[in-house]
Amino acid sequence: MLTNTAPQTPTAQHAPTVPNGFDALNLIEPICRAVRDEEYSNPTPIQTKAVPPLLEGRDLLGCAQTGTGKTAAFALPILQRLTENYQPAGPKGVRSLILTPTRELAVQISQSFDIYGRYLNLKQTVVYGGVRQEKQVKALKRGVDILVATPGRLLDLFNQKCLRLDKVEVFVLDEADRMLDMGFLPDVKRIHAAIPKTNQTMLFSATLPQEIQRLTKSFLKDPVKIEVAPPSTTVEKIEQRVLFVDRENKGALLKSMLEDVSIERALIFARTKHGANKIVKNLGKSKIKADAIHGNKSQSARMDALNKFKTGKVRVLVATDIASRGIDVDGITHVINYELPNEPESYVHRIGRTARAGAMGTALSLCDLGELGYLRRIEQATKKSVEMEKDHDYHSDAIASKRRNASGSKSRPPQRKRNFGFRPSSGKNSKPGARKGRPFRGRKN
Repeated sequence: MLTNTAPQTPTAQHAPTVPNGFDALNLIEPICRAVRDEEYSNPTPIQTKAVPPLLEGRDLLGCAQTGTGKTAAFALPILQRLTENYQPAGPKGVRSLILTPTRELAVQISQSFDIYGRYLNLKQTVVYGGVRQEKQVKALKRGVDILVATPGRLLDLFNQKCLRLDKVEVFVLDEADRMLDMGFLPDVKRIHAAIPKTNQTMLFSATLPQEIQRLTKSFLKDPVKIEVAPPSTTVEKIEQRVLFVDRENKGALLKSMLEDVSIERALIFARTKHGANKIVKNLGKSKIKADAIHGNKSQSARMDALNKFKTGKVRVLVATDIASRGIDVDGITHVINYELPNEPESYVHRIGRTARAGAMGTALSLCDLGELGYLRRIEQATKKSVEMEKDHDYHSDAIASKRRNASGSKSRPPQRKRNFGFRPSSGKNSKPGARKGRPFRGRKN
């Protein structure tokens, strides 16, 4: 839907002061005011490094793990450029294009532009597939300053001559690595070919595989390279633990984990859409409110599930890797890998959904025998050994022994009890011969 921010003519003068660090970015006063409204204190590392060269018009290659403030790093300078050098987009015209792989992420980026640009007289809209195109076509008819889009729907509308790309001043390719993983590279190249070569281009990616590096050579002109964290590093404030469990006991273990009330808001990852639905169904039998988000669901169903999770109507959201790129929810206390991903980069993206905006977070991974190889690759890529948690009724000594034999060293057991952990209750779901336990209530403060 087309969004007009407040009809106030901004001043091109820089804000004299912005509390606690944003004054160094030389942003105009209307943007600074919007930042203050959100009670942001200091810019994040990627914002500090990216905003100044982007304000100068430089191309940029940014590598940053999720949750680092990447959206603001490109949104703030785009808003300033479009305001200070204002030119009408014209019918069906687009002045800046932000391309992103998923519908959810497109919506969230659009919301960020709304927030930071609330005091600017700029028009923006968002287009994505899975919904009727009539409203999107209407929003584009008079032209927009900012367009956030997914590749497929953008190309459809472009081929129908519902928009023009010959006036694009700024082009952003966000989540570039996932864009390639999802097979969007041909679409991205066609879109890039239709954009003026004089535009400013930004490419952001959480990882920098060889394919991305090749893409930068054809897309970017003498870019500034910013790497806030090395590829496959994990957020320091995330406590990571692995639970060794036989595959047939994973469902029972997950239910017992969620008995712990300290797991306030959990994002669970499944490898497949069918697996995600199955987890939700099994949790429902135990009266645990959960919903799923994946590619087989309609856009309205996905947004409904995400909103319920954000507002706390459901405590648990189950997602697949592709759908997870649009999940930017504050207060996720735990990420649970019901199944380990076969790529270390996906693990990094998954657990990065917790410990956002400086908060602490916990990542718990359920690892069966067939996933030991995935765990080893994750530890090698992140250069960090994931601590074993065996304080649960479904612990598999056999899998733990194979892990020790493969690594040549024993995993260090937890040194203290944690109130963000769990100790499942023993009952009819406990496996034969399992050590008896009791519900873990957490320490009293």
